Amino acid sequence: MIQTFDFSYPSSDHLHTIHAREWIPEGTPRGAVQIVHGVAEHIGRYDPAARFLAARGYLVCGEDHLGHGLTAGGKFGYFGPKHGWDLVCEDIRRLRALEGEKHPALPYVILGHSMGSFLTRTYLIRWPGTVDAAVLSGTGQEPAAAVAFGKALSTALCKTRGADYVSQTVNDLSLGAYNRAFRPNRTPSDWLSRDEAQVDLSLADPLCNFLPTVGMFRDMMGGLQFIADRDNLAKMSQNTPVYFLSGDNDPVGSMGKGVRKVEKMFRTAGCRDVTVKLYPGGRHEMFNETNRQEVLQDLLDWLESKLA
Repeated sequence: MIQTFDFSYPSSDHLHTIHAREWIPEGTPRGAVQIVHGVAEHIGRYDPAARFLAARGYLVCGEDHLGHGLTAGGKFGYFGPKHGWDLVCEDIRRLRALEGEKHPALPYVILGHSMGSFLTRTYLIRWPGTVDAAVLSGTGQEPAAAVAFGKALSTALCKTRGADYVSQTVNDLSLGAYNRAFRPNRTPSDWLSRDEAQVDLSLADPLCNFLPTVGMFRDMMGGLQFIADRDNLAKMSQNTPVYFLSGDNDPVGSMGKGVRKVEKMFRTAGCRDVTVKLYPGGRHEMFNETNRQEVLQDLLDWLESKLA
């Protein structure tokens, strides 16, 4: 029987307490998978995927980032007044260290989705060689000019309105633009999945669907600049296996083109073991897609091939 265990630890911002969860398999775990969630969601949304992996012997863990889930404390979409990206990355690293103390011999995988994939790519640069494999779900890389514009706009608004200001205009130019490819729209979140029931579950979740603050957009754009820098990419361990999984109809990954762009960035940086799986027709959340069982089985097969 799979057990879940909720716990907490101090955030690197010295103000908040990070909420975290483990899914514990029966018997001795064969490996550990740390999930890094995306923007405007929380670790609890990964319960089905976590249970799938735990049922097959993997310890699964993850935390709610600053401004998200049960960590937010009612203030959603806000990392902090400054250095937010660094703080969230440090909190992810702290969970890795805590799990390593409890299970020092377990092979360890980090799995990031969407914004979580950007955070995971930052992790791979800053702490190379501290995981045995990495999975990047729903990733991409916007053009440098678009990222620079987004950072400049959100930074300007931080200065005039405060980092915790919420701008409908900034949201419409970024996350709000993803739904346009799926007009006529049934909901504001059609871009997440072809499975309407899964989209509705997301929309009904009280811990989702808030608008990020301009401070969070500023921090995220800075993170995107960091993970696109060639000198930074060169710091990654070339021996860490990396698995990209995305739908080829995911606007975050520019309908597959952005995923291939990041693949090329990793290969150019010298990464020796890179696998890409693009699912035809799949949208942004492949773990909540109509073919999610296929996606999870493919992930399991890849994990077992790399951790064996």
